[in-house]
Amino acid sequence: MLIPERQTRLKELLSRRGMSDLDTLAAELQVSQSTVRRDVESLEQSGLVRRTHGGVIWVGETVNSGTRPYAFDQRMGYQLDAKRQIAKAARGLVQRGDTVLIDGGTTTFYLAQELLGQPMQLVTNSLPIANLFLNDENVELILAGGLMYPRYGVLLGPMAENMLATIHTRTMFLSVAGIHEGALYNQNLLLVQTERRMMQQSQRVVLLADSGKFGQQALAKLCQLEEMDVVVTDAGLSAEHCDEVRRAGCELIVAE
Repeated sequence: MLIPERQTRLKELLSRRGMSDLDTLAAELQVSQSTVRRDVESLEQSGLVRRTHGGVIWVGETVNSGTRPYAFDQRMGYQLDAKRQIAKAARGLVQRGDTVLIDGGTTTFYLAQELLGQPMQLVTNSLPIANLFLNDENVELILAGGLMYPRYGVLLGPMAENMLATIHTRTMFLSVAGIHEGALYNQNLLLVQTERRMMQQSQRVVLLADSGKFGQQALAKLCQLEEMDVVVTDAGLSAEHCDEVRRAGCELIVAE
């Protein structure tokens, strides 16, 4: 196998799985571990992967394998740099062994990528996020059941809410479609009902929102901004909106 062909195959494997160990990659590509290590180093220099002890985590764009809904794919590239900065900043809010609830969304998906390989219990209603952790032996994955909202790959409705009512998590991470005049909004009525149940089951609620979400509204009101414990955003947020977050009593984290 030629080097370009092998590296393309390596990128496809990692982008679909989210993470892998070097021994597995070497066996599948039928090359030595030293060869895989050199290829991984090349991908790391390109910003596509991050190495861990004995393994590698994909942090670049994910190849569409049919597991992501179309609307979700469309939004993955919107405000990409801001979302990745927010995800890196939010990663520090999760400790080893934590119990974490991650809502569906593109910004929360980038956070999930940052958390690959970290020992924790993870509850999610997002199929794209759950798919990231299928081969992560450090994570105890709990997927909420329910009616699938195909545009974003999240599980919603009474079944999801009933399951969520049986658990408790230390921290919940969610994203929204808009923040306007002290209120949070999302696109779907079932979505906000499920998110409200998630909030009730979590000790701390963290909002991940890029600066472009502020001043925007959507169909369904989720809650007031003051119900968030922490807001993580990017450096593009205006001073006016920073003051709005602080007045609501939220801890504000601005990603560099």
